[in-house]
Amino acid sequence: DLKKVPSNIPPDIVKLDLSSNKIRQLRAKEFEDVSELKILNLNSNGIAYIDPAAFSGLNTLEELDLSNNSLQNFEYGVLEDLYFLKILWLRDNPWRCDYNIHYLFYWLKHHYNVHYNGLECKMPEEYKGWSVGKYVRSYYEECPKDKLPIYPETFDLDKDDEEWERHKEQSVQTVKKHGVIVTVIG
Repeated sequence: DLKKVPSNIPPDIVKLDLSSNKIRQLRAKEFEDVSELKILNLNSNGIAYIDPAAFSGLNTLEELDLSNNSLQNFEYGVLEDLYFLKILWLRDNPWRCDYNIHYLFYWLKHHYNVHYNGLECKMPEEYKGWSVGKYVRSYYEECPKDKLPIYPETFDLDKDDEEWERHKEQSVQTVKKHGVIVTVIG
């Protein structure tokens, strides 16, 4: 029946099981004194919020179980200290598929060595049952082409870009005449 993470955890502990308690949120630096921790089980707590600095200092954590909680998304930064994470349990959470889920999806995509499961949209209703990856891909497919970021290799240059290219060429010619190299940023 713990309502928060105990403060008297031995600092040399490597496995911590806090599952099936009543911990509803994880505050900043909740685990900073247990830096040797490799396995952390927070399954079945009803966790609805994780502070971006909650896992600060858990540089050696390899497995994190957050399944069967009340998580809808992660704020930016929640996973940043988990350099050696290998397994992330995410199933049975009410993941909300809106823009806020993108951080978690892209963090997992860029940390391809992390095995995870259970990242399925539970709300809103129109995305219920979708994988979060499918939702994120559809998010960009639905954007009008003129609203997407411009990448020269995929989209034609617009007038402003053409004007910028001409200006840049003229600047380079002027620079060559005077023998000075100027780099303009912005």
